[in-house]
Amino acid sequence: MTSHAQTPPAQAPHALTPGPDGPPSFAEVLHGALRSSGLSLERVRHRLAAQGIRISLTTLSYWQRGRSEPERADSLRAVEALESILSLPPRTLRSSIRTYRPRGRMAAPAHDLAASRRVFGENSLAEQALGADFAVLNENVSTLSIHETVTIDERFRLTSLSIQQVMRATREGADHFTTVHTFDGGARAVRAEVRCGVAGDVRFLPDLGTVVIDVRFGRRLEKNETVVVAYTVHVEPGSGVDDHYERRTRTRLRDYLLHVYFHPAALPEVCHRYYRESYDAEPAYRHRMAPDASHSVHSAPSRCPAGVHGISWQRPH
Repeated sequence: MTSHAQTPPAQAPHALTPGPDGPPSFAEVLHGALRSSGLSLERVRHRLAAQGIRISLTTLSYWQRGRSEPERADSLRAVEALESILSLPPRTLRSSIRTYRPRGRMAAPAHDLAASRRVFGENSLAEQALGADFAVLNENVSTLSIHETVTIDERFRLTSLSIQQVMRATREGADHFTTVHTFDGGARAVRAEVRCGVAGDVRFLPDLGTVVIDVRFGRRLEKNETVVVAYTVHVEPGSGVDDHYERRTRTRLRDYLLHVYFHPAALPEVCHRYYRESYDAEPAYRHRMAPDASHSVHSAPSRCPAGVHGISWQRPH
């Protein structure tokens, strides 16, 4: 059982008056309102969630520290809800948002969202799971290499993923990354085990068949510093079956290995490795493979451009 401290009576937020550099920023208004309310970011996040608005602690922290500002429609909806939660007059927060797209740290690269939707699709399960955070997914790190192993059981259901990634900080202060996995065959339960890194928040969304995992690096990285993260996702499969596994990457990888193990009593009739330039594109190639002596197949492309890399299989008739 978790106990919560009693919330103190709401107090009127301290007024922020324009200083010599102009009116207070969105971050300054939000930070002052949070301090006056006595609410923690966690409590604010729960109150937003109660209204059907999913905003991560990281995003709220970035907003109050001035590292980013709300831009998308769902973020602006969260801002309106925050005004009510923090007992602010209407449009107090909204009017403090800059009317131009800021430069430098305040802005996520404009191509990131388009690149994400190109490989995940419009209104993808990943975007539904992340909400506003999808637009800034892992903006502080770039992935250099990925090695992942997938285990398929005797009923052709995915039961585990084991992944190792090498990443580089694109900005000073990067301290975590977020990964999203969707299970086409469904999942009853999911458990994440972090072997390299520090386990953060794990959110399993059974209605979407999706899990969102935050892995923390344990410290803040210098710009261009590399980090290795390794984790395993254990899945209690649902009632469906899986006939493929694919990796969607917004940028080119230096190295990618996808290794799929099948149950020795249930080998596929045929397997193919494939690549698509975008979510809805036709495969640029599709090569047939056969399981090896270890009942596995793998894909290790010599070039790994942005797009969708995967392996598909067919069950025996």
